[in-house]
Amino acid sequence: MISLKAYIASSLDGFIAKKDGSVDWLHAEKYHLENEDFGYDAFMSSIDCIVMGRITFETVLQFDPYPFEHVPVIVVSYNPNYKIESKHQISIFTRPLRELIQFLESKGYQNVYVDGGKLIQSFLKESMLDAITITQIPILLGNGIPLFGVTDRMIELKHKKTQTFPNGFVQNEYEIVK
Repeated sequence: MISLKAYIASSLDGFIAKKDGSVDWLHAEKYHLENEDFGYDAFMSSIDCIVMGRITFETVLQFDPYPFEHVPVIVVSYNPNYKIESKHQISIFTRPLRELIQFLESKGYQNVYVDGGKLIQSFLKESMLDAITITQIPILLGNGIPLFGVTDRMIELKHKKTQTFPNGFVQNEYEIVK
């Protein structure tokens, strides 16, 4: 059985990036804690592959070094002609999102990291996301790209864990109730 999990940071007012897509506020020196990765390495060690939205992927491609060298990335795009040239383990998925589960199963993936604001919203809309870890950063951006969009129904979450950090970060883990 495939487990689809999101792991993301947001401002206290619910934005994952500024309007221009920038996340520079997230990496401010004042938030740095020596020898603390906020559970990211442990999370990544449990992951078989990453399913990432196109916009997020194109942002990640600009990182130096590329952070997912040892994990396959599947880029979801609604453009059937979308192509990318990369030396990394990248697949492009352009079919309907519901068909993604069968594709992941065919590859033998069981623990999948879903990344990208719009993609997380799409997974929630389709009742496909199983769990989400949200690290809230103590900043109000005022506007930007929201983590959650408008939904056509209420989505119930089951709280699993909360962890606080000396820099003011608050990390909550939730299971999505289906």
